[in-house]
Amino acid sequence: MAGRTVDFTRGSIIGKIVAFAVPIVLAEMLQNLYNTVDSMVVGNFVGDKALAAVSVCSAVSQMVVGFFNGMSIGASVIAARYFGGGERERLGAAMRTAFAFAAALGLILSGVGIFAAPGLLGLISVPAEVYGDAVVYLRIYLAGILFTVVYNVAAGLLRAVGDSRGPFNVLVLVCALNIVLDLLFVVVWGWGVAGVSAATVVSQMVAVFIVSFRLKKHDGSFRLAFGELSREREILRRVISIGMPAGMQNCLISFSNLFVWRYISGFDAAAMAGLGATQRIDRFVALPCKGFGMAQTTFVSQNVGARKVERVKHGFKSCLLLSLTYCFTVSAVLFAAAPYCIRLFNDAPAVVAAGIDMMHVMLPFYGFMALREVCLGTLRGYGDTRVPMILSLIGMVVLRQLYLAVALALDHRIIHVYVGYPLAWAATAALTLGYYLAKRRRYEAMASLRTEK
Repeated sequence: MAGRTVDFTRGSIIGKIVAFAVPIVLAEMLQNLYNTVDSMVVGNFVGDKALAAVSVCSAVSQMVVGFFNGMSIGASVIAARYFGGGERERLGAAMRTAFAFAAALGLILSGVGIFAAPGLLGLISVPAEVYGDAVVYLRIYLAGILFTVVYNVAAGLLRAVGDSRGPFNVLVLVCALNIVLDLLFVVVWGWGVAGVSAATVVSQMVAVFIVSFRLKKHDGSFRLAFGELSREREILRRVISIGMPAGMQNCLISFSNLFVWRYISGFDAAAMAGLGATQRIDRFVALPCKGFGMAQTTFVSQNVGARKVERVKHGFKSCLLLSLTYCFTVSAVLFAAAPYCIRLFNDAPAVVAAGIDMMHVMLPFYGFMALREVCLGTLRGYGDTRVPMILSLIGMVVLRQLYLAVALALDHRIIHVYVGYPLAWAATAALTLGYYLAKRRRYEAMASLRTEK
């Protein structure tokens, strides 16, 4: 499988980052595409209240999935180090352990999620007019969360060994399947919000089977073996020690977003639908930023494993340049096309107006998100997730919540909700960049002397 993987420890740095990051960016956009299609189908064939229900649930689902995405970073970092250091036996053990861990937690979460859905929605005071649809959507989604969790961890393991094309190819198939199922379940069979949620679960289940087969091709000994959790306790401990802070960071930031939705719920359904549509569009910029951050994590981890610190220095600059270029280009296009983008979801004038306002506030500031994600990706590649977690919580949770509480108390207009997003990005970017610059030399020295086995 060597021809299908990217070895970051040799060759052109920017060329390797581009070759690896482009499939990640495209995969992130495809992932967003089929989530976006969910909203488009609901908004056009069911109604704006159903669109508002799906938008509300996205805040809850992001909290759950975000935790496990963060946990998968621990598995990716450990696997990438073993790959970079040429430790193939330990790489196989790490892959099996992480996969079993994801499956075990996913099973538990699926069982709990069915009963927890109403309580989670209660945290954000969902209006009665959308509550019924929201409960139906979220219960079905959480019942199948096992497949989402396992897929994200498995895709992270593939990226750790330099295979970013595998997850992309899987998502091409899954995205097409999800669109077909959305139309079948909602337009043809009339299932409403239950249809789009069921389509997502079925598509993710198919993705798990395909990506598991690809992992098997990378490592002939790969299998789902819960016994690895007891046999490889040290690997599991290290996966958790790196992944848990990143998972808690994602979870708490998403939890903070739930309280943002409490503020949004104080406005009408049209404002909620417009904001939900904008958040779908926003991900065409935000998710690729995160994709470049994931590429940077793998780049740093592999080179730390190989003790090639000089490449890490150059990799930071190259990845940041690529991410900023993407952000500014796509943001400019979306800024100009904002009215057309929102109308894809719903053409009600109030919904379109709310969506345009939010896009025009947010789009000029995505450069801060690009900087934040590359800094976080670099620090995670070094195995540092605890302090970045704290800094992210200060910027994305504490400062934003304080701003919203004060601003909306003084002037109850939804524009303050929009401003809260770029304000949080800028604060977190400044904090993480400052921390990275302060710790860079220390981590470079530690990586060059690394003797970890």
